[in-house]
This record gives sequence, structure tokens and C-alpha cells, in this order.
Amino acid sequence: MGKYINDKRVVLTLDAGGNSLRFNAMRGEEFILETITLPSNANNLDLCLQSMVTGFKTVINLLGDVKPEAISFAFPGPADYPAGIIGGYLPNFPSFREGVALGPYLKEVFGIPVFINNDGDLFAYGEALSGALPQVNEKLAAAGSAKRFRNLIGYTFGTGCGIGCVIGGELNRGDNSCVETYCLPNPQISGVILEDSIAIRAVKRVYAEQSGVQDASLTPKDIYEIADGQRPGDRKAALAAFEQLGRVAGQAIAQAAQLMDGLVVIGGGISASAKFFMPALLEEMRGTVRTLSGDTLQRLQMKVYNLDDEAEFAAFAKGDARELKIYGTEKTVTYDPQKRIGVIIDKIGTSTAISVGAYDFALAQLDSCAS
Repeated sequence: MGKYINDKRVVLTLDAGGNSLRFNAMRGEEFILETITLPSNANNLDLCLQSMVTGFKTVINLLGDVKPEAISFAFPGPADYPAGIIGGYLPNFPSFREGVALGPYLKEVFGIPVFINNDGDLFAYGEALSGALPQVNEKLAAAGSAKRFRNLIGYTFGTGCGIGCVIGGELNRGDNSCVETYCLPNPQISGVILEDSIAIRAVKRVYAEQSGVQDASLTPKDIYEIADGQRPGDRKAALAAFEQLGRVAGQAIAQAAQLMDGLVVIGGGISASAKFFMPALLEEMRGTVRTLSGDTLQRLQMKVYNLDDEAEFAAFAKGDARELKIYGTEKTVTYDPQKRIGVIIDKIGTSTAISVGAYDFALAQLDSCAS
């Protein structure tokens, strides 16, 4: 159950795409209207802002006597998200490249707080407050485990590679609104960013390279169906495309997990192909590194479990709990020395998680200001 699932406050939302802007309102972590869709006019700042104002005004009119508490949504970066300023290289919103004080502008127009975040951040926040994290902790409690998790790393594999991190219930926005891993060095292609091997374009590229079939119309879903034997094509090449993605993703996630020490949830369109990339991803996370003196160490100090596998979840819940006697007494405490994390595919849908994250973030900020 989500933190704000029974909350009666209403927050205006926006799904901002390069071609269209989709407006709605959310209450109790649920949309309450039919989505309003308008052209984004992303190449023309005046028209784009006009579309935003029109869209939000339309939603407010549809709400009638219900007054929204805030506006909250995801928008592509680069950005200074706490300040609500968008600016820099935005392929889908070229008219914002010189810098636009979007949050302050919308606050001036509508007179309510405006919260803007990165979509990867909101995906992680939604999963931390209302998705994977509470679900895993509920399953641990049902299994009789005393172990609980408070930190979560969210990854999205789609057009690009997004990341968000929630520590102790708080979204880590960084000091520069720049918590990213897409630009890490690619472990398979020297001098290239990691994202080029963890995105839709990566699956298409590797399939074309391995099969010799140059068909730009093939989508990752098509390649998944080839790998699954549902569609004719080069099955070996399709499997190789997902395996390579899993290997690169596993190395990237291992670095983030070692630094942030939290559960990992994976979303995005490519997550539907998890059965083909997850084995390689887990193998990389469970891999080893060595010291110059010849010692071999696990890549991660934590033991890694696939939480979508019931047998592995049972072992994850069990851990290595034992009773430890308190010195000088007959009393005991439960001690579990096993360090462990889990990887899980998101269950509420990436778009829903982002919207819920936007809603929850707005209410958390409002509650924080009120206390």
C-alpha cells in the first residue's frame, strides 16, 4: 500500500513528450480524469508554454470545485530541478536550451507550488514509496524475516538509461541535479558512454550486427519475439542482443549498488525482456574482481538475489539469521551477518511509477513545509 494511497489532496500532473503533452490530475495515487493531450510545440517556446497553460487550465476546469494543491511532473534535463529551471541540450525540447524558468513561470500563472524532477528520479521515488520497496518489505514480514530495506535504486531501460536513488525515504537529487550513470564508461566499447549499450538503440544495433539484417523497422519487442521463437528471424542474434545489454547493465548497476547499498528495481520498455537479459545481468553483479596482490573479491560485498524468483526470494528472506548470546547473560539477540540486496522488475508500470512518484513527491514536500 502506498504512503499516500488514501490521501484526498489533488495534484496536477504532466507527461511531457517531444510530440505531445498529456495532462491529468491525481488523488490518492490514482488518476481521476481522462487524460488531456495537446501538441508540445517543442520547437517554439511561446507555443509550448501556451500549451502547458492551456492543458493545466483545462484540467482545473474539469475539477470544478476541487482545488489542486500543487503541480508535479517529470521533465527532461539538463535542469536545476529544485529551482524548476530547464536548460541545456534537450533533443526533444530544443526551445528550452537557453534556459527556461519553467517552475517559477507555472507558479506565477497558477499560484500553487510547482515541483519538477527527472523521470528516473520520480520512477525510483514512486517505487520506493508505493511500489517495489514496500512490496518487498511486506513479503519479508509475511515470511517471518526481521530484515527490512529503506534504500532503493531505480533504473529505466528504454530510449535511454535513467537512474534514481532514494535513501531512507528521501530522493537523492544531488547537489547539481545530476545523479546519472548513463555517461559512465562503456565496459565493452572503449571511449563510449554506457547508455549506448543499455537502450533501445543498443538492442537494435547488436541484433543487426549479429544477424547481418539491416532492418530499421525492427523494435526491441520484435527482437524479443524472435528470441522467444514467436517470430521468424535470427534467434541466436536476438539472444545475443539482450545478453550484451544484461552484461553492461549488470556492471553499471553493480557500481551504483556498491555505492548506495539499496534494493534495485528495473523498469522501462526493455524490462519486459527481463528473462533474456536478467541472467547475464545477475552474473555480472555476482562476478569477481581481484587485487594486484592476486586476491579475488566479490564485485559486490552484498549477496545478490533475483527477487522475481520465488526460491531466491525465500533464501533472501531467510538470510543467515542466528541467535547470538549476550556475553555474561543467558539472553540472546538475533544476528544476521549476511549482507544482501535484491533485483526486481517493476510491477506497477514505469509510467505509473513516475506519476505516483510525482504525486508522492509533491505531498511529501508540502507536508515537510507544513511541519
